[in-house]
Amino acid sequence: MIREIVQIGDPVLRKKCEPVKSFDRELAVLLDDMKETLKAAEGAGLAAPQVGVPLRVAVVDVEEGYFEFINPVFVWQKGEQYGSEGCLSVRGKTGNVLRPSKVKVVFSDRNGDRYSLVAHDFFARAICHELDHLDGVLYTDKADKVRTVED
Repeated sequence: MIREIVQIGDPVLRKKCEPVKSFDRELAVLLDDMKETLKAAEGAGLAAPQVGVPLRVAVVDVEEGYFEFINPVFVWQKGEQYGSEGCLSVRGKTGNVLRPSKVKVVFSDRNGDRYSLVAHDFFARAICHELDHLDGVLYTDKADKVRTVED
């Protein structure tokens, strides 16, 4: 099911999300809905608070593939990259953000199995952006200049 993507100003976007404790059918439905919502919105990533659910869950769909991150934690971050970002919860805006160029993340999958992953470049940027959502941080908090996108 495609869920509504909440927009900036909704208090759920500013909450520090709770960890997932139950790897159950409800979580699977949330993940399936997030995948469908992300695909319909043509985005690179989506965090659970963006669909009104304050849980530590994010999905990323980039060139490297589709990934589900449950209770993700950064192990390390290296390097720097500076570039433009937008957000499905901040429609019509873009801004430049400094992010690490390489990250290592430990996370669970929908079954509760733990994995680690090293991501580079845009993949690393997308992960950082989505994991920020889990702590109530929007890219606009970090951007040096937020601009309206011209259609």
